[in-house]
Amino acid sequence: MGTQAKLIVESPFSIVSTLSFTHPSSLRFHTLTNTRRRRRISLSAAATTPPTPPHIQDDQRKPSDLQTLTRRFWKVAAPYWSSDDKVQARLQLAAVFALTLGTTGISVGFSFLGRDFYNALANKDQEQFTKQLLYYLAAFAGGIPFFVLRDYAKEVLSLRWRSWMTSYYMERYLKNKTFYKLQSQSTIDNPDQRIVDDLSSFTGTALSFSLTLFNAAIDLISFSNILYGIYPPLFVVLLAYSLGGTAISVFLGRGLVSLNFLQEKKEADFRYGLVRVRENAESIAFYGGEENEMQLLLNRFRSAFENLNKLLISSRNLEFFTNGYRYLIQILPAAVVAPMYFSGKIEFGVINQSASAFNHILGDFSLVVYSFQALSAFSAVIDRLGEFDDVLDSSNRKGYHDSKEDIQLSFCLISSSRGLHSNGSMPLSKCVKLLHVEHLTVQTPSKATLIKDLSFEIFEKDHLLVTGPSGSGKTSFLRAVAGLWSFGDGTITVYVRPRGDLDMPHSPDVVSPEVTSTNEIIGDSTGRRNSEGVIFLPQKPYMVLGTLRQQLLYPTWTEDSDNLSDDAKQSDAFPFLMRARDARCVNEKPKKPTSDDLIQVLNDVSLGHLLSRFDGLDSTHEWSSVLSLGEQQRLAFGRLLLSKPTLALLDESTSALDEANEARLYQLIQAAGITYISIGHRRTLYKYHKKVLHVSTADTMSTQRNWSFKNVEEDPIYDFSKQ
Repeated sequence: MGTQAKLIVESPFSIVSTLSFTHPSSLRFHTLTNTRRRRRISLSAAATTPPTPPHIQDDQRKPSDLQTLTRRFWKVAAPYWSSDDKVQARLQLAAVFALTLGTTGISVGFSFLGRDFYNALANKDQEQFTKQLLYYLAAFAGGIPFFVLRDYAKEVLSLRWRSWMTSYYMERYLKNKTFYKLQSQSTIDNPDQRIVDDLSSFTGTALSFSLTLFNAAIDLISFSNILYGIYPPLFVVLLAYSLGGTAISVFLGRGLVSLNFLQEKKEADFRYGLVRVRENAESIAFYGGEENEMQLLLNRFRSAFENLNKLLISSRNLEFFTNGYRYLIQILPAAVVAPMYFSGKIEFGVINQSASAFNHILGDFSLVVYSFQALSAFSAVIDRLGEFDDVLDSSNRKGYHDSKEDIQLSFCLISSSRGLHSNGSMPLSKCVKLLHVEHLTVQTPSKATLIKDLSFEIFEKDHLLVTGPSGSGKTSFLRAVAGLWSFGDGTITVYVRPRGDLDMPHSPDVVSPEVTSTNEIIGDSTGRRNSEGVIFLPQKPYMVLGTLRQQLLYPTWTEDSDNLSDDAKQSDAFPFLMRARDARCVNEKPKKPTSDDLIQVLNDVSLGHLLSRFDGLDSTHEWSSVLSLGEQQRLAFGRLLLSKPTLALLDESTSALDEANEARLYQLIQAAGITYISIGHRRTLYKYHKKVLHVSTADTMSTQRNWSFKNVEEDPIYDFSKQ
């Protein structure tokens, strides 16, 4: 129970307020509980993207005004109540409000019971006292379930609301590669904390505060009539006391909102620093960088500590006033009505009733005083979530286009139907075009040119090797083809087979003239990322959290409902946490490989020993730690062989392998009919490619192109490597 409830219980004038809805304390308690719970969150739930310097210096940041906070609150809170879960949500909300209304009625009844109870005690009427005591016991037995069920229903609704919002925000965060844009362009800090911590705090506190306002309105109607009927001047004293206390609280706590906002960010930054140490433990140990890491972590902690110290000082100044404000009300009602009791105008029980009514109404009028610290923390949460919501909207808005993003990427499906002559025969072309680059200029976000006016075509099995010095733009070019890099100018057209055609023999099909915009296909959802038949293999592969089987199936096949636990299948309490599979995606995916297929692929990429080393396909480990980089690269090629894309983009994907393993992997993907574009520096790579694109470092003073595109046989390096 919060502070207010404790003080009321200790009052000699009321023993029934333990059942009253002490809403300011309830709100304060809920917020502080969430704060403590956030402190205990494991590091694994901390930031997954690096904290970035804000656009405004921390010490210059100003809290949002009331109008902005109101707009952001409504923008964040409203979607759930009109979502596909709105019926269940509104029914549960109505139940919570009904139970709250019931508890208010019970509190009013207790005020009259208390009056008669103390009157019997003061009059030494044992028979009446016994009767009132029995009434009290019966009221306790009947009233307690209402209070317990109200709190339970509120927590269940809060959990449901949080679950829906978590799913809603994660979907928007992962849609259209928004998570990549936020990280690469340093748009916002710690999005993970906003999804995990801020959403939890928002739903719980928003619901508690809504019920607080509702209860306050009912209390005002119920107890104002009682208090005014007892002694009108006491009602006037109450108004003056509460309004004066609110004004002083706002003045003393005016800086808490910005301090709470900064504290959330600084603690997230510190947690992320610890996560970085854990994820890069081996590299730090090799460098002997413990002292440097210690200094960096201490700097981040010191920043959080200094801000927290300012927050504590502001809270202390506010507490000096609020504690005195709370204690004074214990004697104020009795002091005002005592002359009436001494003159015999009222009975002793009326003093208890007036104190109870006074406390209820004062709590309604003094929400700001009692809960200013909680409200300031809640305002910071609203600010952070509203800022996050605005960024997600701008990134996911249909037709959204940044002035820096000028590279036009489109996908064109290779039709499985064949064009026919008038006599029914089929015209055959020599080969199928897979990639067409026209006048492509690749730039950095700061407008520095990497590649100038690049144009070429790649046909099926025209395996391309991209070479050049480090920093010349090779990886940026591959990112542009994959749809991850849009800084520059020009057009890229990728021709791919529908997923249903990937297992068909590669034949000279006719290219469909229909081109679909990348914004409508790429990133349409997580499950459709590879529906274009293009897979990117970075130098350091991504190892998912899961089993060895899931490592191989990623990203083409994901866990479906068939693999869920029985409890998850039977529970339909939160249907929005069960992602419905897109029938279009399911139809486009190749048939899911069997266990025998997975074992065969592991053997093909020389990883068959992993089965005995890790007890089969369904063992779970931290794969990025237990596998060497060479094993991870071979595992990534296993994924490639299973998914069979039309085009594979390989960014130094064999850099950690010996020449024998490198040769084996390239032979395997050639035999699978996969056309690939590779970035590499080894001369041995030339023998596995037919075309070579050499990119040199761009000269800012020259207008000449800084690339050459030719057959491998025409490259002097290739001729030298054969000697």
